[in-house]
Amino acid sequence: MNTQPNQSLELKELEEKLDLLIEQYHALKNENHSLKIKQEALVKEKAKLIEKTTQARIRVEAMISRLKAMEHGS
Repeated sequence: MNTQPNQSLELKELEEKLDLLIEQYHALKNENHSLKIKQEALVKEKAKLIEKTTQARIRVEAMISRLKAMEHGS
């Protein structure tokens, strides 16, 4: 006699848990997407910084070479 209301209550609880899991899934999916976008931006920024560092190093090495040449020329 009492099994119908109990089953109905259990089913309702399961539905609520499933709804919560679906919400959490969507939230995590959105967060994951945002993190991937941020990661791509950071990878690009890192590549630019590496390129700038390399160019700066080349310029500094060229200046040092010129200074050494001037030193030996004097």
